[in-house]
Amino acid sequence: MAAALFRRALLLRCVLPSTSPSPTRPAASARRFLSAFTTSQQNAATTTVDLSSDESRRRLLNRLVYRSKQRGFLELDLVLGTWVEQHVHSMDEANIRALLQVLDLENPDLWKWLSGQEQPPEDLNSNPVFTAIKWKVTDNLTKHACPETRSTPGQPWVRGWDDIKKGKDAPNYGNQ
Repeated sequence: MAAALFRRALLLRCVLPSTSPSPTRPAASARRFLSAFTTSQQNAATTTVDLSSDESRRRLLNRLVYRSKQRGFLELDLVLGTWVEQHVHSMDEANIRALLQVLDLENPDLWKWLSGQEQPPEDLNSNPVFTAIKWKVTDNLTKHACPETRSTPGQPWVRGWDDIKKGKDAPNYGNQ
């Protein structure tokens, strides 16, 4: 949705007259950026699942492990990357497609859904890979984190290092 709005805004910028000295130059650079942006989006959305040979299966599984470990969001890199590395080799085509659906989600939303801060959409609850990863995260939280350290659902999950300061000049919540 956000990507579609961004593309429309860029196209609108290309159509509207510009006050710059060279009106064709910004439009051309916007078109180049837009074509690169849509190409990368199409590549992510049309990843083919080719399990016809051992080599194509190996390449696909390596690509999935890389995508799960190099998301740029440390918590997801660790949780998702470890889970995918442990389970991807035993997945069939349906589960690989379910994993691709999970990997196409945005990092902040995926983390909130996995950690229980927000309820995931219904179609994601029926995804077997998402359900397994969420169970693993919930199980780890139950085993290794004290309930007092967790935030309540709907509240920010980051707690401040200075939460215990309650002086008259202290903030109402941490990290201010």
